[in-house]
Amino acid sequence: MTPGDVLDYWFDPANRRLWFRSTPELDRRLRTRFETHWLAARDGRLASWEGDALGALALVVLLDQLPLNMFRGLARSFSTGERALQVAEAAIGRGFDAGFDAPRKTFLYLLFMHSESLADQERSVALFEAAGLPDNLRWARHHQAIIRRFGRFPHRNRVLGRASTPEEVAWLASAEGFHG
Repeated sequence: MTPGDVLDYWFDPANRRLWFRSTPELDRRLRTRFETHWLAARDGRLASWEGDALGALALVVLLDQLPLNMFRGLARSFSTGERALQVAEAAIGRGFDAGFDAPRKTFLYLLFMHSESLADQERSVALFEAAGLPDNLRWARHHQAIIRRFGRFPHRNRVLGRASTPEEVAWLASAEGFHG
């Protein structure tokens, strides 16, 4: 598998409509097609992909977005997010994002929105603001507000085996609650 294979699949128009509205069928397809490659990326066997813009983006998609689908509802879905964030940080540091269109920038920047660090959330807002991506900026601010309020994403507590505070339970039960 090459970085192009990952990106061609992920950015295929047929899949774009499911990016944030996944189905169990898509989750199964992604697991069947990419789990072996996710394991290789997790274990560092695809680190050479970091050397160019498209490789770094493919590695980010493979380490961050795909496990959210492949392992939905399991702690494993978040297990490579930190590594993906490191790859995204390095890619942005090298200016790889400058040549990306809006959808590709979005998936490179989403790592910061997925982080439970307030500093990363602030970076997310700054990146989406600078890129002129208003829809993503709205969600970045939403995620930032959650982290500012709780210091973590309450909707992940059950999956990660964390106890929720009474405030988090009340928030999750409210219309305002975000369930990922």
